[in-house]
Amino acid sequence: MHKGTFPGAYVLMGDYYNNNETSETYTSVGNVPNSCILDGHGYQLADTAPCHALRNIICPLDNLGLCSSVNDIFSHILALSSHITQQFFFFIENLVLRDVNRYSEDLVAFSGCHPRSSVDCTYKSAFEDGPSSSSPGIHENRSVVVEEELLGNARFKVVEMYDSFRGVPFIFQGLMIPLLCLKLACKFAVASWRLSFSYVRCTQLQLSSIISRVQRTLHGSSDDIGWLQYDPDMAPVEDGTSRFLEILEAIRNGEHRLPNSFIYLLIPGLFSNHGPLYFVGTKRFFSKMGLTCHIAKIHSEASVEHNAYELKQYIEELYWGSGKRVMLLGHSKGGVDAAAALSMFWDSLKGKVAGLALVQSPYGGTPVASDILRKGQIADKETRRIMELIICKLIKGDIQALEDLTYEKRKEFILKNKLPDEIPLISFHSEASIAPGVLATMTHIAHAELPWLPLLKFGSESSDELVLPGGQVPIAIPLSAAMAVCALHLQLRYGERSDGVVTCRDAEVPGSVVIRPNRKLDHAWMVYSSRKNNPSEPDASEMCEAILTLLVESGAERNNREKSD
Repeated sequence: MHKGTFPGAYVLMGDYYNNNETSETYTSVGNVPNSCILDGHGYQLADTAPCHALRNIICPLDNLGLCSSVNDIFSHILALSSHITQQFFFFIENLVLRDVNRYSEDLVAFSGCHPRSSVDCTYKSAFEDGPSSSSPGIHENRSVVVEEELLGNARFKVVEMYDSFRGVPFIFQGLMIPLLCLKLACKFAVASWRLSFSYVRCTQLQLSSIISRVQRTLHGSSDDIGWLQYDPDMAPVEDGTSRFLEILEAIRNGEHRLPNSFIYLLIPGLFSNHGPLYFVGTKRFFSKMGLTCHIAKIHSEASVEHNAYELKQYIEELYWGSGKRVMLLGHSKGGVDAAAALSMFWDSLKGKVAGLALVQSPYGGTPVASDILRKGQIADKETRRIMELIICKLIKGDIQALEDLTYEKRKEFILKNKLPDEIPLISFHSEASIAPGVLATMTHIAHAELPWLPLLKFGSESSDELVLPGGQVPIAIPLSAAMAVCALHLQLRYGERSDGVVTCRDAEVPGSVVIRPNRKLDHAWMVYSSRKNNPSEPDASEMCEAILTLLVESGAERNNREKSD
């Protein structure tokens, strides 16, 4: 900063420059070489050497009487440009002072100090070696010093910015503000263009994401259904339908050949805990023949790996308690859980399990679970929240139980855990009927005990027969109708035959003997009884007996081949 008495002649734009030490006034114009123009604060604004050159140029015009008018014009231009520049610097300085005051007020609000000592509170660590902080006068002096330092730095920045313009000819100094405005307008235009481009890019990404979600939703499980048959590393299957039908016909004629040397373990599937009659009729049928039959007590809504460990312990308890090997028959997810137990814990179960029959099991996965929980499709997060609410909150299960039946999880598990080659396997799958008459079919899933009410005996030929206290009222739901609708959906969308939940191709386990009955059976028929049973057709208990009989024969043939080899 320039202060004091300056040599030479100066043109002063203002009255005085005042600070805490001196107050001086410059109002005259001298005649000294190297003259310059000062603003109201004593800053050098422009060199007046161009003015002397201008006088020499217009000197010939003085004789013509035009000198005074030209001098007035250029004097006004010079005064105007200097005034605009001065007001611009005043504006910048006011902005700096406002920011300093706001910074001080923020420090006061943050620390709770006096306004004059707010800066001192901020820089308190810089004066820790000074006198005691209990002296308010010292604090106030420090705050004044710090504020003057901040103001001085602000003024120095203004002067420094002005010095960059001082070398510009005085005629162009008045154009600095328009040039700055033009530069600001260019920056604003560039920023607006970039912002518009970012909006266009964001819209493009959102549109691309929506199109991808729509395509993924419409494509669904088209590439996943039947993937086990396309994998060259998977073992081929053997058709055992004809032999199964022969065994079933013999059972219908009263020929039962299941040996009593095994323990028969029935493994229920998903949501079986909410159907009290799940496998009950089959267990009763086996018990009447003198066979040892159990229904595995597992949490059907738990994950596959959790149930595999539970089944491993269950099988070991049955084997060590009876000394007999165990024949496994799993329905739906129960077959997947049993296969997981054999593939994960075969070292412990070897010699304890005689065979495994998978009845309508989604061994390769199911499009129902995949279409519900597939990521990247429309409303995938909302659908998952709904399923979590139903399974986790209402049923008290685990969403992982449904997720383990998706194609993605089944591929990952099967490629990592292979079934042992020495275990005999049976795969049974069926196709649901989609005839209109199925919509009126009711499935008996449970019964209610009404001990004190005399009710009509359901299912009896005489409608006048009353139920004594302790009678049972059947609970039936249109489960077959739901399976028929789902099977129709899979048929129209993917062109695949299914039982309403599992497609026929996904139920065939590699290396197994496959049973493909020609009878229309939905996914729930094997474990629940219908209110419209046809006495001329075999029921679910007889079908399970035929499946296990074929499994015993397959195991015996395998053992004979191994002995002959």
